[in-house]
Amino acid sequence: IPVIENTTAWKSLGDNRKNILIMVNSSEAVHIPDNELSFLTGVLGACKLNMADVAIVNRNNYPEVSYKELTSFFKSKIVFLFDIEPAAFGLPMSFPHYQIQAFAGNSFLFSPSLRELENDKVEKSKLWVSLKRLFNL
Repeated sequence: IPVIENTTAWKSLGDNRKNILIMVNSSEAVHIPDNELSFLTGVLGACKLNMADVAIVNRNNYPEVSYKELTSFFKSKIVFLFDIEPAAFGLPMSFPHYQIQAFAGNSFLFSPSLRELENDKVEKSKLWVSLKRLFNL
């Protein structure tokens, strides 16, 4: 197992019990703005998950870090990229919103930001279709 320096420095929210990494990109909050967090909590609840199951990391705190460091540290199985281009996250590919992309032992899901999703029924329903497939709901 590679040793990652400064592991205590990873600012994250949640207990990561199910190894689900949620990447957000917010300049307004350390982790995630309250309204987006409450929307996300609702989405997680619909998937029979809660904050204990996930780790939320704000990309804004770590603009240079790649998926390798984060997925290795958080032992991720599922990675959500909210408003973060796959290539910008260090993935050697790009894929469209809502496509579940298997790579490097993970399932990646790229979607618009939580803020965009929150008020857009069409986009929300597209996300839900992917979530149902991802979590066998």
